[in-house]
Amino acid sequence: MNDPIGDMLTRIRNGQMRGKSTVETPASKLRGWVLDVLSDEGYIRGYEKKDGKDGHPAFEISLKYYEGTPVIREVKRVSKPGRRVYMGANDLPSVRQGLGVSIVSTPKGVMSDAAARSANVGGEVLCTVF
Repeated sequence: MNDPIGDMLTRIRNGQMRGKSTVETPASKLRGWVLDVLSDEGYIRGYEKKDGKDGHPAFEISLKYYEGTPVIREVKRVSKPGRRVYMGANDLPSVRQGLGVSIVSTPKGVMSDAAARSANVGGEVLCTVF
């Protein structure tokens, strides 16, 4: 697998389109940090680490719905393996005029765009969620 973050975001997108309550994705530190941001921002109910079907560690992500519609309307991968996207603290994009969130990997850890601006750090823009 070339893009583990893209794979996880696609699993979340597909699970919500099918109306699933949970989806499973292989576990890694970076995926866990991205899920922490999604959970803190209120886009997922939460996640827990468990053993997957093949015996490898996996995350079971609890998806969130509001009146039957998914909370995540759109999720896009910005920085891809073929084209990395880095931005400074002042250049971080505002998603849907502040209604969405960008997830940024900074030297101080993975955080939302608002947290990165307040900490005055830039980094790699992993994805945008609305």
